[in-house]
Amino acid sequence: MNDKIQQLKELVQSSKRIVFFGGAGVSTESGIPDFRSKDGLYNQKYDYPPEEILSHTFFMKKTEEFFKFYRDKLDSRKYKPNITHERLAKLEEEGKLSAVVTQNIDGLHQEAGSKKVYELHGSVLRNYCMKCKKFHSAEEVFGVTGIPRCECGGLIKPDVVLYEEPLDDKVVRGAVKAISSADLLIIGGTSLTVYPASSYISYFNGNKMVLVNKSSTQYDGMADLVINQGLGEVFSQI
Repeated sequence: MNDKIQQLKELVQSSKRIVFFGGAGVSTESGIPDFRSKDGLYNQKYDYPPEEILSHTFFMKKTEEFFKFYRDKLDSRKYKPNITHERLAKLEEEGKLSAVVTQNIDGLHQEAGSKKVYELHGSVLRNYCMKCKKFHSAEEVFGVTGIPRCECGGLIKPDVVLYEEPLDDKVVRGAVKAISSADLLIIGGTSLTVYPASSYISYFNGNKMVLVNKSSTQYDGMADLVINQGLGEVFSQI
């Protein structure tokens, strides 16, 4: 075990209100592609740029094209939690971790057993009718072809935050409250470039901030400990 991971292990042992703030790098070790790496979704070739496809305007105007991309690239049901998801769930079970704040929409934290999860960008596992607001399962969206419709005739929309859409106020308030009351903030698997989610770490008032990411970020200077390694390699030793 290298010195930095040993430092993190000691911080975890001495902390009582840990919050984990994670991004796409948490799920890449489960096989889910990220967005911004050289092999990520935003660097693949489609008829339209993925950033445009995943916008509210595109969803409303080219709905069938949206769902072709959505079903092809964002169906997380075939993936399973990895060691990082599992270790975080265990820390919560032990009463040390108070919340996970995630930018991911795959639901893997909950599948691993985490109970207090703030999904800033929503979840592909939840869907609702834009007309009557009825809930619809992931199977009712991923398991059909064309545009998914409710019994009332309304359009079914995935409960994910698209470009041009605001984050859910209740989720944001919960995430900010958790971060501001944490004594240890572990940030992992995120480049911290997505606004406004990345700005929420500024609410941290606790003792130590740890950043675990394969590459450097603009926030490295704020952290008390920076570990440039894969999350699985780090969390398997905690």
